[in-house]
Amino acid sequence: MSDLLKNIDARTKLAGTNKLEILLFTLGLDQRSGRRETFGINVFKVREVMRTPEITQAPDMPSSVEGMVSLRGVLVPVIDLAKYAGIVTESKPEIMVVSEYNGHTQGFLVEAVDTILRLDWSVMRVPPDMLTMQMGGLVTAVTELESGKLVMMLDVEKVLAETTQKSSTIDTAAVVSDASISHKTVFFADDSLVARSQIEQTLDAMNVHHMHAINGKRAWDELLKLAKSAELQGKMVKDLVHLVLTDVEMPEMDGYMLTKQIKSDPRFVGIPVLMHSSLSGLSNQKLGQSVGVDGYVAKFEPHKLSESIMNFLRRE
Repeated sequence: MSDLLKNIDARTKLAGTNKLEILLFTLGLDQRSGRRETFGINVFKVREVMRTPEITQAPDMPSSVEGMVSLRGVLVPVIDLAKYAGIVTESKPEIMVVSEYNGHTQGFLVEAVDTILRLDWSVMRVPPDMLTMQMGGLVTAVTELESGKLVMMLDVEKVLAETTQKSSTIDTAAVVSDASISHKTVFFADDSLVARSQIEQTLDAMNVHHMHAINGKRAWDELLKLAKSAELQGKMVKDLVHLVLTDVEMPEMDGYMLTKQIKSDPRFVGIPVLMHSSLSGLSNQKLGQSVGVDGYVAKFEPHKLSESIMNFLRRE
């Protein structure tokens, strides 16, 4: 199964092409619907795929957390994704996908892994409201393959936030602020509801104006509208927006492509782009630099986020 994750160096060339590679997996036959749904996770978040090892039960864990496993001497929480997603299945998950993002490592129990697909973010769509309600906000993007199979991308930020029993409310005391930046405006793009909520709370605590979009494509469309508005007012866009904060993984247009579009358009000169992602490894930071990002900050750390935002706004 480790062969699935070879040639990772080739994937580093995807930055700025609006493409991604996802590992497909299933969680089992849902006894209620009679369907076996297919899910996906970005391969950049997958460290390895293995047979489910022996799991040690741990007290006071959420029901979907099966326990802990020791991987090379490190204790890693193991989450049964079928239980988490509310899928009732009689099969026992035999595969564990080890995921690493935002400095955390966790194991996801799944029924089976299928293959790795290279897709264009433009074919990944925002899920319809009915699916969002049905899956409890767990799905951030959907796409239909040529075979007719529907693939749903999981909101791993939501899984991490809820299974680690962390509150979605930030500690405002950890937020860095300064009255000199209170008139500034930040435009942010993120497809995760959990992440958007935490960004909003951080910016509110900083007393900074903000606007947002739920993916890169919608962010780009809004920025183009702002460019037209600035032209009519005889201003530059940097007079209206002082910083763009973007996630990496987003349907329709990812953060790399959004950054590339901004940096290649003279109308947006002088606007720094800060990448805000759970893909916090050094290789991903280099990918961001290759398309022109001005800074990189990991998710779910309001102190570091506010500090980075303030440094850019003061500099501007």
